[in-house]
Amino acid sequence: MATVVIMPRQGQSVESCVITSFQKKVGDTVEKGEVLFSYETDKSSFDEPAPVSGKILAIFREEGDDVPCLENVLVIGNDGEDFSEFVPKADGDSAPAPEVKAEEKVEVKAEEKVEAVASSVSATSISPRARLLADKTNADLLKAVPTGPNGRIIERDVQKLVDMGLTVSSAAKENYTESVEGSGINGKVMLGDLNKPVAPAVATTAPACDYEDVKLPNVRKVIAKSMHASLYTMAQLTLNASFDATKLQAMRASLKAGAEALGLNNITLNDMVLYAVSRVLKNHKDLNAHYLDDKMRYFNSVHLGVAVDTERGLLVPTVFNADKLSLNEMSIAAKSVIKDAQSGKINPDLLKGASFTVTNLGSLGVESFTPVINPPQTAILGVCTITRRVKQVNGVDVFYPAMGLSLTFDHRALDGAPAARFLKDVCFALENFDLLLTK
Repeated sequence: MATVVIMPRQGQSVESCVITSFQKKVGDTVEKGEVLFSYETDKSSFDEPAPVSGKILAIFREEGDDVPCLENVLVIGNDGEDFSEFVPKADGDSAPAPEVKAEEKVEVKAEEKVEAVASSVSATSISPRARLLADKTNADLLKAVPTGPNGRIIERDVQKLVDMGLTVSSAAKENYTESVEGSGINGKVMLGDLNKPVAPAVATTAPACDYEDVKLPNVRKVIAKSMHASLYTMAQLTLNASFDATKLQAMRASLKAGAEALGLNNITLNDMVLYAVSRVLKNHKDLNAHYLDDKMRYFNSVHLGVAVDTERGLLVPTVFNADKLSLNEMSIAAKSVIKDAQSGKINPDLLKGASFTVTNLGSLGVESFTPVINPPQTAILGVCTITRRVKQVNGVDVFYPAMGLSLTFDHRALDGAPAARFLKDVCFALENFDLLLTK
């Protein structure tokens, strides 16, 4: 019995996923567990394994398609098995015609018209749905730019030709070549154009431009949209401060030395900052909140967003109820979501719901910066690198390690004084981290 493979639902908030690539094609034999295709949500990527062994009988979608969750993608079975029950119903452009094996006959009258231009594009280089659209619209296939797998022309490539007016008349369609210049509207090739002498190529002295166009992945588009909306709609202001990190570094060294003996996780400076922020936020409700235009939403617990640099772009997973975690539990939880985000396998539900965000550029040597708020949050804390500074102690200049903090807040939600008090309290908590642990 044939087995259908659907688009999985990755998280309760995910409605659809984009297919990024197919690892198998129609007619391929697959073993259970082999990767069939890769797909991505707005911020995570996944591989879909074969649930059974068999042959790929049909593929209903193409690379780049945004497929609703739980919709059929392909069918696995044995030669000759009927899979008609799994073919998505035609509903406008919601589902393309299935790709079938070459030895199977597809009874589509429009495809039985073998034209010179169409035959110049091999059967394996154009999808059935794309060929059908080309026959209906007289699209100039010789001008198509394939975007499908393995250089294949797919339906969107043909539709783009139609949208640009790149068509050929029915009379000229059978005998023209790519070198023929059309005289019709938008360069449409007419019958009279076939007998015109080919114009020689015009030489140019301008050097060829050396560049590469790369299509933006979905996650980059989401980041761009979110950051633009943040800066466009908010009244953002950044405050900078620093504190003496002597005790913090000493505590970090002590925890690292005794980690194995005490059964502790590898607690880092970043973990300690997250821990301190989760405690201080409880006393500053305006920063542990969401600004929702006509109301403020104050959170009773701290749900801490942790900005993570990944190969696919910036992701912000959430450590929920961070204020209820011990320092060791905070370290474990933070490292877990960071690892999942960097691997691209994080549950999309963990990429939302944060009440406040911390972003750390200290390891990159940044001394001060302007973090951008993740709406609808009211603030974000940037952690900077540690530098050597001088302060007077009993009239003597003393060098000390200073860690910088940059707080960006939404002036619509709170004023500068409350934001400055929060920043001051965070600095005090980190400067006296040993006292913070006694609370």
